[in-house]
Amino acid sequence: MRIISCVAFAGLLAVAPATAHDLKSERKAGIAPAFDILSADAKAKGRIVTFHMTVAGQAGSERPAPTGKLPGSEVYAYAWPTTLDPSVAGFRKKSGILALVVTAHPDFDDTPLYDEDGDGDPNNDGKQWHSHWVVLAKDKTCGPSGLKVRDISPGEALPASAPGLPLALDSPGYTPLIKGDGLTVNGTTHKPKAAIGAGFDAVTAKLRVHPQGKTPLLCITEVMDVASGKLDLSGRIVEQK
Repeated sequence: MRIISCVAFAGLLAVAPATAHDLKSERKAGIAPAFDILSADAKAKGRIVTFHMTVAGQAGSERPAPTGKLPGSEVYAYAWPTTLDPSVAGFRKKSGILALVVTAHPDFDDTPLYDEDGDGDPNNDGKQWHSHWVVLAKDKTCGPSGLKVRDISPGEALPASAPGLPLALDSPGYTPLIKGDGLTVNGTTHKPKAAIGAGFDAVTAKLRVHPQGKTPLLCITEVMDVASGKLDLSGRIVEQK
């Protein structure tokens, strides 16, 4: 699998005006079909914003191998970074790049309010695909991507459903819909129509928890594919009629 260069990823933090509504992407050699993005789109109605992605293979069919411990464990993600200010999802204003992500990670559960597998235990569901709002930030120690889920200071205000990790990460319980080659997730913003006209992109990536539990705690270690090809957030969230 290829790794997107640090230069390309840095462009994520210098967002360009959105010019296209949806995004199309050619099938690429060297990328696992489950993470090879073919198209992405986003629509908003009122406070609800719907993100969709299609891939060349079976969406969600690959997950990280369990390690038995949180430090050093891996996360797989389907992500939609946006030009939306993080405050629309309850994070600190102008604190980074707001993204809605769908992740799986068998070594920890960061959705303590929800029982994704319906077994009566809300604390054993990390291996199930689930959603988060996250805020991304630059960090050159994260390797080629140069990005992490932003570490937070003690006492920093977070959304009410944040899971208690020292990260700008919320666990709002939006259920991803995964069927065949498609993946869809609905999110909400604090204000109606806040998402309409915002830019977005679609990304498949791997992240890793710091092996000693230090900061940066959660780095993007590998970008498998980017719908725009340039991480320029050139998609546009359109109003759903």
